Amino acid sequence: MDYASVIDYLYHAAPMFSNIGAGAYKEGLATTRALDEHFGHPHRRFRTIHVAGTNGKGSVSSTLAAVLQSAGLRVGLYTSPHLVDFRERIRVDGEMIPEKRVIDFVEQERAFFEPLQPSFFELTTALAFLYFAEQEVDVAVVEVGLGGRLDCTNIISPDLCVITNISFDHQQFLGDTLPQIAAEKAGIMKAGVPVVIGETNGHADVRDVFVSTFESLADASSADAEAAVAALTPVIRFADEEHFPPIDFELKGDYQRANKATVQCALDELRRQPFYAERITDEAISDGFAHVMELTGLRGRWQQLQAEPTVVCDAGHNAAGITFVSGQLQREVARLREQGSGCLRLVFGMVGDKDYLGAAAMLSRLDPELTRFYITQPSCARALPAAELASTFRNSGASDLREFTSVDAAVNAALADAAPSDFIFVGGSCYVVADLFSSCFAE
Repeated sequence: MDYASVIDYLYHAAPMFSNIGAGAYKEGLATTRALDEHFGHPHRRFRTIHVAGTNGKGSVSSTLAAVLQSAGLRVGLYTSPHLVDFRERIRVDGEMIPEKRVIDFVEQERAFFEPLQPSFFELTTALAFLYFAEQEVDVAVVEVGLGGRLDCTNIISPDLCVITNISFDHQQFLGDTLPQIAAEKAGIMKAGVPVVIGETNGHADVRDVFVSTFESLADASSADAEAAVAALTPVIRFADEEHFPPIDFELKGDYQRANKATVQCALDELRRQPFYAERITDEAISDGFAHVMELTGLRGRWQQLQAEPTVVCDAGHNAAGITFVSGQLQREVARLREQGSGCLRLVFGMVGDKDYLGAAAMLSRLDPELTRFYITQPSCARALPAAELASTFRNSGASDLREFTSVDAAVNAALADAAPSDFIFVGGSCYVVADLFSSCFAE
């Protein structure tokens, strides 16, 4: 098998969430534990940091990895979804897993895993942990796929648990209220392991879920000396209740302010542990924050791709993410109005199980004199048809609007229409950004 056929096999032999949505979700860890036992429990051969949350997991995970790399550690990074190449999910010191290793994994192990009928994410997680062990990483930063308590990454025993934030997403799996969703995310907490919560956004009931979960684990482990991390008394910290010094951060989206504080709090907590204390220097922190994309390959977070016209993309896709994007676009429109030239050209598409009604309502409030909409759809099975999304925008009051059945066509139309002073934004879904990188801005 060549790489292309192996990837096709993985996408079709194991249910993939981006293609079929809820049908790809497998509740429970039984298959994950069977895979883990088969491969000799590879996750026990390196340290881990576990990152959950509704938004910001990728940015926080990548920034932590960048700082740890700058500290001289060999670092594995496991994130999802990928944008263009499956191998983006599994990196060591920023380098993607080789195509040959993916091929060998499938060819050598399919006889074992096919009878298990694993999900795509279960299989990918097994490969990631196995590869990190083979590469002898010092530490792996592991991003939760969905939720936390029943996510297949939740077999690890990390040095630190990080939960970025809680908002509405994947309610069909995680619950209809913020406390219910928080309880699922809190499922990654482990006895004796410190926890950093990025933000609770003033929701006292969400904060209470985290505190009660942490305290119940502390009570259960009080007699277990082996549960303590580095002989320290574990703590739960809330990054939005602390203050951290200013630092230059390569990631410029408004929402990155909370992610920055979350990472700073996480690093401060790691420096309490002997293994990290002398390695994570102030210089390593500064270097990691300033070079996240170069060190880890992270893309699609309020990323500027060109100037004149300015083209920016962002992978924010749920209500909380698009709220931040909308606020930042409001400021761009105000800037264009003040400079007296240029307009905002919004290339936008979504998948059907996200809050496209809310997104349309927010974005349609942008100044109609300075905003042009290019409504499109990503090339994935869950894509919301452009015609349906366009109708929703019109019903919300958007006027200057065109429809396109591909991201490539929409972006090219926006570029063709644009003056040098215009601002083009591409987003609404990570799959829209993936199509952007696969076509107009392919590397």
